[in-house]
Amino acid sequence: MFDWINKLIYPCATPDATQSMVVLLLAISIGFFVGRIKIRGISLGVAAVMFVALFLGHYGYRIKDEILDFVRDFGLILFVYGIGIQVGPSFFSSFKKEGIRFNLLAIGAVLLGGLITYLIFTITHINIENAVGLMSGSVTNTPGLGAAKSTLVEIHDKFPNKVFGDPAIAYAITYPLGVFGIILSIIFSKSVLKIDLAKENSSNEASTGSKEEILVHQKCRVTNETAFGKSIYQLFKELDLHDIIISRLKNSGSEVVYSPSLDTKIHEKDVLMVVGNQKNVNHFIELVGKLSTDLFIESELDVATKNIFVTQSSATHKTLAELDLYNKFDLKVTRVYRSGMELLAQPTLELFYGDKIRVVGNKEAILEVEKIIGNSEKRLLEPDFLSLFGGLIIGILIGSIPIFIPSLPVPIKLGFAAGPLLTALFISRYGGVGIIHSYINNGAVYFMKDLGICMFFAAVGVHAGEAFYDNFIKFNGWLWIYYGCFITFIPLLLMVVVGRFVMKLNFYQLVGLMSGTYTDPAALAFGTKYLDSDIPTQAYATVYPLVTIFRIFVAQLLILLLVK
Repeated sequence: MFDWINKLIYPCATPDATQSMVVLLLAISIGFFVGRIKIRGISLGVAAVMFVALFLGHYGYRIKDEILDFVRDFGLILFVYGIGIQVGPSFFSSFKKEGIRFNLLAIGAVLLGGLITYLIFTITHINIENAVGLMSGSVTNTPGLGAAKSTLVEIHDKFPNKVFGDPAIAYAITYPLGVFGIILSIIFSKSVLKIDLAKENSSNEASTGSKEEILVHQKCRVTNETAFGKSIYQLFKELDLHDIIISRLKNSGSEVVYSPSLDTKIHEKDVLMVVGNQKNVNHFIELVGKLSTDLFIESELDVATKNIFVTQSSATHKTLAELDLYNKFDLKVTRVYRSGMELLAQPTLELFYGDKIRVVGNKEAILEVEKIIGNSEKRLLEPDFLSLFGGLIIGILIGSIPIFIPSLPVPIKLGFAAGPLLTALFISRYGGVGIIHSYINNGAVYFMKDLGICMFFAAVGVHAGEAFYDNFIKFNGWLWIYYGCFITFIPLLLMVVVGRFVMKLNFYQLVGLMSGTYTDPAALAFGTKYLDSDIPTQAYATVYPLVTIFRIFVAQLLILLLVK
């Protein structure tokens, strides 16, 4: 009577589509439960899905080959595309600050890990596919494993007689080492370097000027006679003032507040609302007058302030100068919020779909501007599948472009990992390509990333679990863990030494770099909690995309150059 339940729940060597889906869902759901279990504040998170899938695979659960291949590759594509969309804007903007130094240090660690992997392959004579699996697991890099497996499939398609090992087995054996190795390195380096967190925090603010990047608004009373009777444009030009916006003005002796144009003249004891970063605002107030405590200028009776979302095509990919909202509606844009960043509303700033702009003006004008800009929060909550899947198609096409290199058995490709990642980075940087835009709300991005990585882990784990125990005994898994220690710890320790003593990096940044270089969100979560700071997240996002691309290429090149 209950044979149908047994058929779905119990292991099967030749599963159909329904049985395969049940196994997939079992691995993901149980894995999520296990991933939430914390031991001394540390949890595996979504990585637990892979270990549950290994367990299921070991005890006879299977996924149909065609379904397994699709789930594995599609999951990887969703994961890396979500990463690219999420960190793209901050990734490119970071190169104006510390990005180049951070990425040079991180890429150096990646190349060193590749060199150590080559030495292990040469000295121990293990198969290169197992060596690459060791490397990917020891640095917790899933896209590198995906790239290695895709390259092996292509070589096998061209040379059907060749038989290769599964790098996912070595990856699974050394993955916990990668996770806990970074965490141990963070604790160890903090202790050995005798880090004073309060001192590190203050030095970080001084060196990075993090507060200066935050936009502020302050009131200024005009008391400097050199500014009397001059237009705002003249004042900016004569005093060589940049990146400042005057959002409101109240004349002396009046309670009327309005949004001034560049031609507006200012007079003695006028009160101005000044918007910009802290350094520029302080400089402006110092030259023009003094801080004001006037409360009338903040009144919403004459002038209102409102945030408006960009959702209309008539405003998308237009600069603020092209929209010319002030001359058309007597309304001023002061700030633009994009992907967690706060930007000063310069005339040359191009608006992207999903941006949030802050406007200052009369209420009637704001209502009119809403019709042009859109301000449809409901539309932003609805998934735009045209943009999402259109971006994925472009990523797959770019990842499939063959790059022919003499002496290599098959062309090198960006693959399903690097292709969608690069596409997402550039789409998020430029706001979109044609009708494809980059905006995906945060909840959808996190869902896409977690769903993708869970699908990948479940497929890889079930397949690797089939021969995991036999391979652990056959290849002496403890020896592989020993080899993995070299790949995990040597680049980390050198990174700490070079970053701290040569580059003079702040310890908060160093923790973010260590987690980002090993593309390990579990280590990042531990680091932010351990240091009680979000500063490591900034460094993590700065190096993650480029590190991922380099790890993909290193894994591919090792396979292509050394496979037998």
